[in-house]
Amino acid sequence: MNMQVLEARRDVSGGCKVNVTRGERIGRVSSEWYSRPHDERFLSLGELAGAVRGRAERSRTRVVETALIHVEANRTDPERLSLILPGAEAPVAPTHWSFGQLAAQVGAPAAYLRNLPAALAGINLQYGLTSNRAEQIKSKRRPQATLLRVGLVG
Repeated sequence: MNMQVLEARRDVSGGCKVNVTRGERIGRVSSEWYSRPHDERFLSLGELAGAVRGRAERSRTRVVETALIHVEANRTDPERLSLILPGAEAPVAPTHWSFGQLAAQVGAPAAYLRNLPAALAGINLQYGLTSNRAEQIKSKRRPQATLLRVGLVG
């Protein structure tokens, strides 16, 4: 076996030397950080880990039956689709991933449904949820957030 090991040049301090004249400076990274909500700006990995740990402690998982989920679309906002879960205090909006899972559950292509107005996509989802065989799915919800993650129980 022929193996060649390349080592980086090290400067006097013992760290790897970085050539700052190569590459390019992208200011978009900084602007994206500043455009985030305050609760999504972290100055260290420790702060990020603490925020994720706290969110995980506040999150709840329940099992709901697909036939009991009600899909709702608001006529005043054609881009907004919400789901009303049994026993939930408020409607929740599906995440991109959970919308795809829900579309697969009812047998509709998610990419197609995403291009439809919310009212029409809601009608298709509602029909699929009530006419297909009812299955139990897990709903994962974070308090103080308006999103839903759906996963099949299995």
